[in-house]
Amino acid sequence: MEIVFSDDALLVVDKPAGLSALSDGWDKDAAHLKQMLDEQFGKVLIIHRIDKSTSGIMVFALTAEAHRSLSIQFEKHEVEKKYHALFNGVPRWEEKTTRFPLRINVGHKHRTIVDDRDGVRSETRFKLLERYQAGALVEAMPMTGRTHQIRVHAYALGHPLLGDVLYSAPETNVIARPALHAYSLGFTHPVTGKMLSFQADYPNDFQTAVKLLRGK
Repeated sequence: MEIVFSDDALLVVDKPAGLSALSDGWDKDAAHLKQMLDEQFGKVLIIHRIDKSTSGIMVFALTAEAHRSLSIQFEKHEVEKKYHALFNGVPRWEEKTTRFPLRINVGHKHRTIVDDRDGVRSETRFKLLERYQAGALVEAMPMTGRTHQIRVHAYALGHPLLGDVLYSAPETNVIARPALHAYSLGFTHPVTGKMLSFQADYPNDFQTAVKLLRGK
């Protein structure tokens, strides 16, 4: 875990893959990010989540006022969230906006599925960054915040994320988790009103996967 920024109102961290943001219902004794931050900074207030398997930028509030302001920004989709992902297969498009409605927590594997009848509105904007022989590096901007949204929308486009066996990606030795990284986060500071933007470099496993796909 790396502290990217902190002041009296908020805390921005680079979360490693494999660390849950909150207590895991299946293993309540396992360490999680909020617990670690509470021990270091006093009580922190969670505003949003990213998957346990996803690396990258998260913001936490340190005051009730900051929590309220940032929560409203997330609810009104005023926060700019950019993820980088590695796709199985090579998209033919340069940019793509998906609006497949999603229903979460389905079945014993708690998958999210596309459900045109009972799903809720969901939108992700994809932009192709690099093409490889058998995959692609893609930027994803989720305009809504559904569980596994980017992963399911990528799967629904026919390009499950590299390593994402939950959503039918083939087994791979390139990366041992779904290849998804919360690359950057932009929002308005809850006290100063200044626009802030934070970015997290690729972790080692994601960097290695990109190099392998590039053939370098």
